Amino acid sequence: MTLQKTISNTFRIAVAQLNPTVGDIVGNLAKAREARADAARHGADLLLLTELFISGYPPEDLVLKPAFLNACRKAIDQLAADTADGGPGVIIGFPRQDETGRYNSVAVLDGGIVIAVRDKVDLPNYGEFDEKRVFDQGAMPGPVNFRGVRLGIPICEDIWGDLGVCETLAESGAEILLSPNGSPYYRDKIDVRHQIVIKQVIDTGLPMLYANQLGGQDELVFDGASFAVNTDRLLAFQMSQFEEAVSISEWTREEGGWICGKGLMSRLPEKEEADYRACMIGLRDYVNKNGFKNVVLGLSGGIDSAICAALAVDALGEERLRTVMLPYRYTSMDSFKDAEDCAKALGCRYDVIAIEEPVQGFMNALADTFEGTESGITEENLQSRARGVILMALSNKFGSMVVTTGNKSEMSVGYATLYGDMNGGFNPIKDLYKMQVYALSRWRNTTVPPGALGPSGEVIPKNIIDKAPSAELRPNQTDQDSLPPYPVLDDILECLVEKEMSTEEIVARGHDVPTVHRIEHLLYVAEYKRRQSAPGVKITRKNFGRDRRYPITNRFRDR
Repeated sequence: MTLQKTISNTFRIAVAQLNPTVGDIVGNLAKAREARADAARHGADLLLLTELFISGYPPEDLVLKPAFLNACRKAIDQLAADTADGGPGVIIGFPRQDETGRYNSVAVLDGGIVIAVRDKVDLPNYGEFDEKRVFDQGAMPGPVNFRGVRLGIPICEDIWGDLGVCETLAESGAEILLSPNGSPYYRDKIDVRHQIVIKQVIDTGLPMLYANQLGGQDELVFDGASFAVNTDRLLAFQMSQFEEAVSISEWTREEGGWICGKGLMSRLPEKEEADYRACMIGLRDYVNKNGFKNVVLGLSGGIDSAICAALAVDALGEERLRTVMLPYRYTSMDSFKDAEDCAKALGCRYDVIAIEEPVQGFMNALADTFEGTESGITEENLQSRARGVILMALSNKFGSMVVTTGNKSEMSVGYATLYGDMNGGFNPIKDLYKMQVYALSRWRNTTVPPGALGPSGEVIPKNIIDKAPSAELRPNQTDQDSLPPYPVLDDILECLVEKEMSTEEIVARGHDVPTVHRIEHLLYVAEYKRRQSAPGVKITRKNFGRDRRYPITNRFRDR
């Protein structure tokens, strides 16, 4: 063990908002070591990493495997040994098992050893979180003495819930609250975090440094945006959103306690930029972390496939996207032109594979069975399923992941074909309503987001945005043949899904009774389709999947 200098009146804390991968313990350890070396170069006393960093977050049922927990503990011990060099101490999250239970924990490392371990007390069990299933509740913690400074370390939900973890830390002598988090993105989440931290600062009279994870993990995107709030309730330190970084916060001990000096104050993106970047990062990390070299998608000339193509190029680069127009007899010349123009603007590969022959092959095979019946939705769906078969064949042959392109409005009411346009490995716009897709498309045509690999200028042709949306499965078809206008549909769906409003309340907003009842019915009966859909980025407060778990067999209707 190496003795470290006692901190007197200045304290430099490095905050690492990094992108760990669930299960990649060796890779996550390497990231932690690199961050510590960076912190040391900047003269930091302490490096603060995020919740369950060494395992990746959320690890879900991986923590039920003893071998996984042992590997995580071994990595923690290796990182602890590094701190014998006299450099920065480390606070890092990891899952641990002992004779009393299994815990979501943090280790405090210094002088070559683990000097303290603290366990998460308040285990979230709502929305995307399911921690009570795999972790035990930790004991109410006391502060950790780090080089003479008493640190309170509430872990994520410990500052959100009402168990009084922060108050207990303050009452037992903590001087600064350092909170490692795995807080996923949804729209306007930063404002919510700021208010939660300010409340704890008011209640405890202590400043707080909030460190948040970055990167995509399945359907979740962690957006970073780490920050510090002083006891005057003012923001003193704000890291960027959606960008990996290790940044130094400067602290000074004054008569009233520790104060974070006015430091880094990064610009935070507005809502369209934030949503777009979340979708982009979610797609990028899903593709890269799962080992896909490239992606393929059906480019129809419609708005949904166009924005997905833009997201793919921005996330991965033009050389990693292959787009395919899959025309049938009802495909309009506008769609041909719009799809080609979109691919040219993005600079990606563009192929045309006609589906007339496979569709007719299906029709011929089914002719005797279907004899005497009228042509309708079944035949329309054969077009979509032929497209799905071709895209999956390209995926199998060339190792490309299929990007599927259904928006939340369509997924809500089942306006999608199983084993057809729903085919794919990941859907970057799954949690965007149709009108949000339009808003983000217009925004992307005027702005290249930070970190994007795509070109500037109009990447989604204006005609795609202006024309009436259509699946083009029959002559002169538009979406509004089957659905209410999208502004109406989206408002009803947001009321039903995000706000859990009654149909009576929704009607009071100005919607007619038959439409509200019909959309409610479609929402419920499409549950079986959504259960079979590809994962996609969470953007709203309540996405389909982790946040909204309705039964498939469900006779309830709000009448």
